[in-house]
Amino acid sequence: MEILVRNLARATTEETLSALFAAFGDVQFCNLVMDKVSGASKGFGFVEMPKAGAAKAAIKALVDGVKIRVKLAQSKPARASISPDSQNT
Repeated sequence: MEILVRNLARATTEETLSALFAAFGDVQFCNLVMDKVSGASKGFGFVEMPKAGAAKAAIKALVDGVKIRVKLAQSKPARASISPDSQNT
């Protein structure tokens, strides 16, 4: 079963990605997508696991463990409206 893995840290290597999934079963191959010009990771890759049960267990465990950043949204300041009565002519 081929798995698309996104939102990887740019420092992630194929070895670390493979090891992450190997904790759940055999990893047939791992391919981290790299930028052709810079050679840096694009932040996503693919992992192939031959057993669907192991792949599904890895997906469930790793998705449940995802951490997201949350911050309070700040509202925009209200715009001052100018009414025709308040203009000095």
